[in-house]
Amino acid sequence: MARDYYEVLGVSRSASKDDIKSAFRKLAREWHPDVNKSPEAHAKFQEYNEAYQVLSDDDQRARYDRFGHAGIGGAGGFNPTGGFAGFDEIFEELFGSFGGMRGSTRQRRGPRPGQDRKVDVNISFEESIFGVSKEVTFERQELCTTCNGNGAEPGTSLIRCPECNGVGEVRRAQQTLLGTIVTAQPCPRCQGRGEVVQTPCHTCRGAGKLRTPITMDIQIPPGVREGLQIQLRGEGDAGDAGAPKGNLFAAIHVREHEYFKRKDNDIILDLSINVAQAALGDRINVPTVEGDEPIVVPPGTQTGKQFRLRGKGVPRLRTDGTTSGRGDQVIYTSRWMCRHA
Repeated sequence: MARDYYEVLGVSRSASKDDIKSAFRKLAREWHPDVNKSPEAHAKFQEYNEAYQVLSDDDQRARYDRFGHAGIGGAGGFNPTGGFAGFDEIFEELFGSFGGMRGSTRQRRGPRPGQDRKVDVNISFEESIFGVSKEVTFERQELCTTCNGNGAEPGTSLIRCPECNGVGEVRRAQQTLLGTIVTAQPCPRCQGRGEVVQTPCHTCRGAGKLRTPITMDIQIPPGVREGLQIQLRGEGDAGDAGAPKGNLFAAIHVREHEYFKRKDNDIILDLSINVAQAALGDRINVPTVEGDEPIVVPPGTQTGKQFRLRGKGVPRLRTDGTTSGRGDQVIYTSRWMCRHA
């Protein structure tokens, strides 16, 4: 006995057309024979396809809801290779990256943009608070000035790729229950460009680019933290001739401080005081990132007493690189002898 179509697609009987389409799309991605090579894939996909054809058509769905399989000609009377409105659209959504139905066309790939680069930048705790300009050196791909990036020896030109005949892709036709399916992938010889170098440039040997050391200054804004990455647009690898450059990402690494710690936008300091200072009170100087600041320790101060120096913390860094105010420095006391006392 044929399974209930709603059960096949895993939807309720009150499911909307969008719900049915979404359920079929998910199952088709998993079980289409061109993607899933398991022995049962063909039969499962045929079952999902059959259920979707019926439930996506208002008239057939109404007959099915009223009479079951008998209302659509019985479980054995369905033609799985028959087309229906909307399926080509779904197929293109599901398998567009593999190609399309018979007769589909694709444009040759354009010039490829450059790859992104990453550089590590080490800074001190104080530099992370106030900002700093750091000189960094790294390597990136630059267009060859001899051939202007096309890889061909000056005086020669690129030729049509003999592998793909200039199309930029290679295709494979396969017969399935849906008809002829054409899958397409970038040509491995020309990498989708449709042209290849006949006489390589003597400088870059046909690559069109050269690995070049670069030294530049990077402005680190105030308030950065460990692990933050600063994006510098257009400072990565060169793209193909006529294509944009990639970006450079500066990964920030902040060295630990001898006694300061950071918590969000506050700076934390553990300050030891002796027993006499705790019992009788005292006026002492405590270090901050901007120099010593006096605080008054009241008589009877207990371990863990908190003091707060407003505005002596970390600048609040916005996403646009500007800052808005600063956090505080928070001081916690403990009863020990301390060089700061």
